[in-house]
Amino acid sequence: MTAAAESSPLQARIGHYYRAEDTYVVGREKIREYARAVQDHHPAHRDVVAAAALGYPDVVAPLTFTATPAMACNRRMFESVVVGYHTYVQTEEVFEQHRPIVAGDELTVDAELSSVQRIAGRDMITVTNTFTDTAGERVHTLRTTVVGLTAADTDPRIRSAVDNVMMHGVTMLGAEDSGTFHKTVRPDGEVRIADPAARLPRARSFDDVQVGDKIGVQHARLSRGDLVNYAGVAGDANPIHWDEHVAKLAGQPDVIAHGMLTLGLSSGFVSAWSGDPGAVTRYGVRLSAPVVVPAAGGADIEFSGQVKWLDPTTRTGVLVIAAKSGDTKIFGLTTMHVRFR
Repeated sequence: MTAAAESSPLQARIGHYYRAEDTYVVGREKIREYARAVQDHHPAHRDVVAAAALGYPDVVAPLTFTATPAMACNRRMFESVVVGYHTYVQTEEVFEQHRPIVAGDELTVDAELSSVQRIAGRDMITVTNTFTDTAGERVHTLRTTVVGLTAADTDPRIRSAVDNVMMHGVTMLGAEDSGTFHKTVRPDGEVRIADPAARLPRARSFDDVQVGDKIGVQHARLSRGDLVNYAGVAGDANPIHWDEHVAKLAGQPDVIAHGMLTLGLSSGFVSAWSGDPGAVTRYGVRLSAPVVVPAAGGADIEFSGQVKWLDPTTRTGVLVIAAKSGDTKIFGLTTMHVRFR
């Protein structure tokens, strides 16, 4: 049997859909604290006047901001639908920014188990979140792919270690199948997706960009304090990001940075270059290695990029982004689709 022919017990659950019980109201201070947590210093994330100069009605959220409401919405998915695993490893993220999110937006958030691929005995699981505003337009789509690891893949001591350090009322380990699953699917109806072209970007001019241009190099420093702060802001309390004992039981050499944190750092790198946080319409990244953050000295991440493709008709382009920590390449193929002025 080839890897492509393997079947997962989750196959019958593909397409399961639900909507978060309450809407998510985007707060100005939440945007500011998230931007600070991912070291995104673009003034449009914190200054209403700077945001207005770019045409926004209020401060604008960083591209990866949606990871926070998505994590809260997805908790139910990984507690009652995607079950039978001990833990998960994040491997790929795709952010589609149909229009930038700003303070004051009230968003409906949903989750769907969109695909499961069983490769070499392990399941690659993709969950899709969509974010819809009060006008009924989908403003953002987020696809998260993880590998599900079973008890056979992990140290048996990790469960008790996690239980001993986790915040009360929160669990990060996978759930067993309760046998009470009932599949629901996305209701029929028109899906209206916000058109990025409805807003003219106030970014770098297309006429000033050429294929092959380098977009510079930027270094970001991470300490254990940065990881703890991000965990609190984003709601990701997985102890592999702040407890050495649990991280090592999970097979890591030391505490590692959140994958979403490194994505937020790289997003800020590009928005600083483009000039407009709303210029990116799609960000796809494969995570190839985690960033190890020792207690002494922390970690340094180097981001770089290059313009790989341009379309003069639409005044858009594609950037390829690279990231490394020391000699370790932390991103696989990573691209950002950008609209230019």
